[in-house]
Amino acid sequence: MTIDLYYWPTPNGWKVSIALEEMSLPYATHLINIGKGDQFNPAFLKIAPNNRMPAITDPDGPDGAPVSIFESGAILQYLARKTGTFCGNTERERIAVDQWLMWQMGGLGPMAGQAHHFLKYAPHMDPPNDLPYAKDRYRSETGRLYGVLNRQLKHNEYVAGNFISIADFACWGWASLWEGQQQTLEDKPHMARWLEVMWNRPGVRAGRALHAEKRADFAKDKDAQARLFKK
Repeated sequence: MTIDLYYWPTPNGWKVSIALEEMSLPYATHLINIGKGDQFNPAFLKIAPNNRMPAITDPDGPDGAPVSIFESGAILQYLARKTGTFCGNTERERIAVDQWLMWQMGGLGPMAGQAHHFLKYAPHMDPPNDLPYAKDRYRSETGRLYGVLNRQLKHNEYVAGNFISIADFACWGWASLWEGQQQTLEDKPHMARWLEVMWNRPGVRAGRALHAEKRADFAKDKDAQARLFKK
């Protein structure tokens, strides 16, 4: 049965589109244009009360009843359990997947997101918010986290071990945008290797390409900035 994906082409949206492609699950895409404020639509809020995408509705949920899920990490865990894939084969592997998924959700995603905000968007807001402390803080913390990731990948082919998992799907989208976070890969060869390995997977490419043409530069869109950053 077809899963409904509520989506916009962002690193968080890519987590789920990549997972759906990698798991070969049929899905229908419903665009949530965050620049236009679709995330505040009452119908969407019934599915995602935190007014954030992605979200999914699975008509074939637990016990065969429909279920709606918000929060990208929770969606990834649900899809992995549903298919029995990309979550590890042993309890130790599952622990590794969970801890690196939580690392992304609680660390890499928020810090890289703040780096994008203060480096790319805040200086162009009205009035401008060019804040050196914030820029340095989030640039440095994102760099520290990429150092953690690089060290993990020195000894493992993928993020949670020598097997690909939802932890890789979660981390890849943000990590693929390292240039916009003013990072370098010169001192992170293992992360660079992993980024290339992931990009060579057809499922990753297909998930990343989903409505890629709709990605916009919010630094130049004052209306979108008001909807995204002032509510």
